[in-house]
Amino acid sequence: MNQLRKISAKYLFEGAKKSFQQYEKPEQESILYLLFAALFNIPKIDFLANKELDWSPLQQQQLDACLTRLNNHEPVQYIIGKTFFYDSYFNVNKFTLIPRPETEELVQLIVTDNQLNSPKIIDIGTGSGCIAISLAKAIKNASVTAVDISTEALSVARENAVMNEVSVSFIELDFLKHKDQLKDRFDIIVSNPPYVLESEKPEMRLNVLEHEPHLALFVEDNHALKYYEALLDFAATNLVKNGCVYAEINEQKGDGMTALAAAYGLSDAVIIKDMFQKDRIFKAYKKY
Repeated sequence: MNQLRKISAKYLFEGAKKSFQQYEKPEQESILYLLFAALFNIPKIDFLANKELDWSPLQQQQLDACLTRLNNHEPVQYIIGKTFFYDSYFNVNKFTLIPRPETEELVQLIVTDNQLNSPKIIDIGTGSGCIAISLAKAIKNASVTAVDISTEALSVARENAVMNEVSVSFIELDFLKHKDQLKDRFDIIVSNPPYVLESEKPEMRLNVLEHEPHLALFVEDNHALKYYEALLDFAATNLVKNGCVYAEINEQKGDGMTALAAAYGLSDAVIIKDMFQKDRIFKAYKKY
């Protein structure tokens, strides 16, 4: 059953492409390179050099199963069980969002802004833990707390903290209902809460819409800033003097966020564009 046969890398790759019905060709190829490297330990260079490979019927079965999942719009990151974010690998599954490049920009901004030797940081809605863990790695003496409502997501986040060899304090909490239970004061508060409007669902790709957790993605149109209201209310009380709150936001809600910051007594609110020139990152300070 597992008898090896010789096969050219190009022949293997072209066969996989023919069975892969989703996405445009460049994205298709990127996904397949990632899949082969992660699951079969065949790097991209082997395909480019058209190396002769040892290939078994069992491996072909595994590949066929993966291609079926890809054709059902399942993200490759869930199939291989991990993704790369801000210089580190993170485990992901159906209970956690797949971290986006825009969120790497959020982390980099916080790292660049930070002037403190040992800041106290809290990440609200941590999911896979990618923000909290990346900050704990990049800011060596930081004290980092991470909060999420999902037991399953926190289980993944704890695995990721161990894998990345950092200490993060994880708390399971419904932040909207019970944020008053968080009594500490922080130098930095950060959040990437649900901000995709329900009305935007028709524009979403099926790999996101059918597989990533809606709890972490979507918010009702008629109360689109509810998570941010809770976040800024918390920041008004729990930031230290000159502390800063950061958040990833819906590109349509920049003006609403700056108005909200003023309502909660926060100062110097700014909206920063991401690499796609969309209003994506909010930050504001507590000046008293």
